[in-house]
This record gives sequence, structure tokens and C-alpha cells, in this order.
Amino acid sequence: MLGSKILCLANQIPHLTNVRRHYRRVVVTGIGLISPLGIGVQKSWTNLVSGESGVRKVKNLDGYPDDIPCRIAAYIPDIDECLADTFTKNQLRTYSRSSLYTLIAVREALHSSGWSGPKDEQEAQRCGVAIGTGMVNFEDVIEAGDRLRQNGYSRVSPHFITKILLNIPAGFVSMELGFRGPNHTVSTACTTGAHAVGDAANFIRLNHADIMLAGGVESPIHPLSLASFCRIRALCTRHNDQPERASRPFDRDRCGFVMGESAAILMLEELQHARARQAQIFGEILGYGLSADAHHVTAPSEDGRGARHSMLNALNNAQIDANKIGHINCHATSTPLGDQIELMAIKQLFEQTLKSLIITSTKGSTGHLLGASGSAEAIFTLLACYHGQIPPTLNLDNPIDDEVRIARNECLEWNDDQRIALTNSFGFGGTNATLAISNYIQC
Repeated sequence: MLGSKILCLANQIPHLTNVRRHYRRVVVTGIGLISPLGIGVQKSWTNLVSGESGVRKVKNLDGYPDDIPCRIAAYIPDIDECLADTFTKNQLRTYSRSSLYTLIAVREALHSSGWSGPKDEQEAQRCGVAIGTGMVNFEDVIEAGDRLRQNGYSRVSPHFITKILLNIPAGFVSMELGFRGPNHTVSTACTTGAHAVGDAANFIRLNHADIMLAGGVESPIHPLSLASFCRIRALCTRHNDQPERASRPFDRDRCGFVMGESAAILMLEELQHARARQAQIFGEILGYGLSADAHHVTAPSEDGRGARHSMLNALNNAQIDANKIGHINCHATSTPLGDQIELMAIKQLFEQTLKSLIITSTKGSTGHLLGASGSAEAIFTLLACYHGQIPPTLNLDNPIDDEVRIARNECLEWNDDQRIALTNSFGFGGTNATLAISNYIQC
């Protein structure tokens, strides 16, 4: 009798279908973010919806050739001062910037969650970490190589290896907080942050954990990384004198992405665990989709099938119909090929509901945050659902498509009672991920 009542109730709730009856629900109870729009979630979100840009002229090019075509990047403002005020001199010397960035975002996520950490060994075993990064910090590698060549073996730092291992940011978080559950690292290029959040949600859904800190971090800005991305014609090189105009997703005059840095962390929690401690709930992770283009190491499949399958798999995983989606935070990086292909995939999958769908690319404001982009945009998508506001796509003066409704240069209101959105991330190697996110509906 009780089982029949639960089944009947589930069928009455739009997003609580088959997958909800078999898997535990995952909600977001804490968020932490440092981005080119500011240090902290509130500053980043306020500047995003206000149409601010985080793109600036590149610093510290002294000693490098002046023929690097791209001279702009999206830096976290005032980050050096923040690091100096937050960490000891020993930590600044022995931790990578990625680890330091991660710890700042994690501490904000924990603070916003109102949770003080595991109270005993049993609870610690139910708390985990899933944090990834796309690349190591180039400066660490170059500095270690220079020391070895110029000063010999004894001058190589014993901390070099732990600076460049991709799982160390997650490890430091686990050690600082005493989390003894899953300790997981993802490195899937620009899809890293989304994969980390999706994998973490699955750990909770499958009862491997009750709480997961999940997301991505990237500290990639260096003359060598700028030069390398320029060599594959990926970066914008036309707006060195007007950095704020450079990142222009979906615009006819787009010419490449702007490299950015960030750390973005979500605290995911099993619903009943969150309810038991009366946590504030920012939203819910409804579904997670993955796919591969199996096409080219850097270019997406031209028929859009990889992006389309990723979104479709997220919808199927969440057991929701395409007509329930009101918003998509797109991967669109401001590259000529990628933006067009993602739009094609959206038009194919949402053909019947294009008029009610609003899309955006927040990379117009932040630049491309590489391994952190998926989790930063998951936070932006979550806040769009929470506040009922869809952030603008900056610099969208001449859209490449007039059939899809794109939030242009200003924030749009989203007044539906239940707000469900997708956020896309696609990476080199043809790896794709989509998260389905909604505001929290108590039931």
C-alpha cells in the first residue's frame, strides 16, 4: 500500500519520474566562486547580470616575444592580494595556484551551506570531493625546468610534483576538511567542471556519499599557453585594444575565445540529509548526460550529433521532456565553428519549443575558463533558476541566427514557477557533458 502511494505521488510531480524512484535526489546547498567577474559568488553574479566584462590586457609578458598575436585574457581581479591575505607564506610557496584557488572557492561554498563539516568518523566517510582541472600551471613547469638547467638537481623544488599532479587540489580539500569518502579527479579539457559535478551527483544518487564538493579550477594564463592556443587559431586576436569587446559568442564578428581563470565549487547534498539539517537549498541537479564526437581532436562534429546526444542523454537521465527546458547556458566560446554547431544541435533537439527557449553564453562576460568553465556555468545556471534571471550574452551585436532566442546584452526575467535549464560543456578530444538543473520544488 505504501509503495503504491509513493508511486502515485511520484507520477504527479513533473520531474520526479522513474529515475527519481530509483535514485536519491541531489540538491545544491553551497556555492563558491572566484572568477574574472570578482572574488565570491555574489560579486561575480552581480557583475554578470549587470553586463560587466572580466577581460583585460595581459600582464607579465616581459621577456617573451612581442609577436604573440593575443594580448588579452580574463584574470581574477585582485587575486594576488587575496592569496597573500588568505594563505601562509609556506602555502604560497608549496601549493599550486590551482590548489590555492580551489581552497578559496571551497571555503566560500562551505560557508554558504551553513554546514560546519563532519561531526564524526562515520559522517566523514559519507563526504567526498570531485574536483578537476584541465591543465597544470605552465609557470610551475617552466620554472622547474629553468632551475634544473641553470642551477642543477639540488635546486629543483621537492614540491614540484605535487604542484603539477592534477588530483592535488582535490586532495588538499579532502585533507583540510577530513573528508574520507570519494576522492575523485576529472581532467577532460573544457568539459572538466561539468563532468566533476555530474560524477559527484552520481556518487550521491548511487549512495556512495551524502555530501560532495564538486567543480573545476583553472589557472592557465601564461605567454606559452597564449602562444600555443594562438598557433591552433583558437584565441581572439582582433580586440587587443578593446579587451571587453573580444569575447562575443553567437556574434557574426566572433573570431576566437578569450582565455580565463577561475575556481568554481558546488556543495551537493542528498535531499533528506539537507532537509534534516534545515539547509538552504539553491536548486537541484536533475540529470547528467555525456557523449563523444569521435570526430577530431579539437573540432566538434559538424553535424552537431555530439552536442545533441549530450543534451538528449541529460534529458533522458532526468526523465524530463525537452518542452520542460526554459533556458540553456551554452558552451559557446566565441569560435566560428563551435558556436554555429551548438546552435544547430539546439535547433534540432528543441525544434518544437524554440519560441519558449532562451539561451545565453556567459563566456561573453567571463571569457573561456577552460577546466573551470563547466562548474562556473553550472553555478550561473543554478542562480538563473534560483533568481529567475537569465544572464546576458555580452557583445552580441549581430547574431548568427534569428530563429533561436538569445539573451542579448541585458538580463532577462524568467518567471516560471518551475525553472529547468541545461548547461553544456564540450572539450578537446571530442568529450561532451550536459547538466540538467532546476530551482528546488519542495514535494
